[in-house]
Amino acid sequence: HRAYYQTLSSNGVDITILDADQNHPDCVFVEDQAVVIDGHVLLPVPGHESRRGEQPPIATFLSSQLESHQISRMQPPAMMDGGDILRLGNLFFVGRSTRTNDAGISQLKDLLDHLGHELRVIDIPSHSLHLTSICSTPSDQIILIPEGYLDPICFGEMPEGCEVITMPKEEVYGCNTIGLPGKKVILADGYPTVKSELENRGFECIVIDMSQIRAADGSLTCCSIFY
Repeated sequence: HRAYYQTLSSNGVDITILDADQNHPDCVFVEDQAVVIDGHVLLPVPGHESRRGEQPPIATFLSSQLESHQISRMQPPAMMDGGDILRLGNLFFVGRSTRTNDAGISQLKDLLDHLGHELRVIDIPSHSLHLTSICSTPSDQIILIPEGYLDPICFGEMPEGCEVITMPKEEVYGCNTIGLPGKKVILADGYPTVKSELENRGFECIVIDMSQIRAADGSLTCCSIFY
């Protein structure tokens, strides 16, 4: 975790680290607790009841940074994990999963309609937890996906200049990346095809060891909220 936030910080990202909560061992995976879009925050109802106690300190922090009228709360029976949302420029994808239901998707769509963005729904395979567990956007032109998990066709027609790139299924974990300005991308160590594909497209790859985070079923995007 220290290497993770130091990597972000050394590449120009201002970092705030919230206190750990030993009563909630998944609290490191902050991505699931808030959806931030163009300065607006949607606080979802997390899809697993045991994780709902993680949200208050995150909500309190974001409330201190943003105007109150830009923050809304999802209402039950809606539920959603932030890890089910993927952004490609002004196009959004949401995973319908065990953690995100149709009522949650509807409330997300209300926000995106207000902001003028399009939302597309993708059904997540049963052997995956979240949409971002199996794909990411290292830039506003590329979606990385693994074979055997998602078909490129499920993303629909791509905007001009954008594409879905399929990686070997053995490198599914490597498909979760964090894109940064200057065509930099952070990726987990141990996924040579993903790294080679990105380097061939002109990206500077910053590789870090994610083995301990992965041991807890987490990935790169899980551990941060960009706002």
